[in-house]
This record gives sequence, C-alpha cells and structure tokens, in this order.
Amino acid sequence: MEPVFLNKLVSHNNDWLSLRQATIAENIANANSPGFHARDLEPFTSVISEAQLAMTATHDGHLGQAMDVSRPSDVEKQDSWTVTHSGNSVSIEQELMKAGEVARDHALNASIAKSFQRMYLASVKS
Repeated sequence: MEPVFLNKLVSHNNDWLSLRQATIAENIANANSPGFHARDLEPFTSVISEAQLAMTATHDGHLGQAMDVSRPSDVEKQDSWTVTHSGNSVSIEQELMKAGEVARDHALNASIAKSFQRMYLASVKS
C-alpha cells in the first residue's frame, strides 16, 4: 500500500528541517571563524513549489511520474544582521532564533503526524 501523500509531505519537511538544523549548527560552530559567511537553506515552500508533483502510474498503460523532491541546496544568506571586521557574518542571536523556528516546526510536524495516526486508528476501529 502506497503511503498517503500528506505523510510523505511531513516526512520531507522533517528531512528539510534536519538539514536546516545542521546548517544552523554549522553557522554557530563557525561564529568566530574569520571570513565565514552564514548560510541557510532555501525555504521549504520554494522547494515544494519547484517539485514536480505528478500523478503516479497505477497501470503500465498510464503515463505518470513519481514525486521528486530533491534535497534543497545551500544558498548564501544575504540578510545577516552583522558583519564583523574579520568578515564573519554569523549573528548568534539570529541563528538561535532560526533554531527556535526549527524546533517549533518539528513540534508542529509531530502533532500533525499524531493527528493522522489518531484519524487512521479511528477509521479502523469503526
């Protein structure tokens, strides 16, 4: 049985959030490295909007493609709050705010997945 698309979406979003958390951790780890520029990932909404969502072929005679959501590529962060005299553009406060956003989004994904599970269990029980 093919997983429900909404579960795949939550899973892809969790993968993206994990990559973003790793990028934020790398930024914080290099906060004192001269010349290091803060990095961030493309927003998840732009990754999904660029994905080719197509019907999946259920029969050999049907034409279709599977959903292809690639991992987002790193992009340079242009709106850093500060740039020090050493050329480092990491702002610890900004990175901690982004880490808080990631934690909040992970919690939201977990509650969505839990709601889906409750819905599935309710449909099976009745």
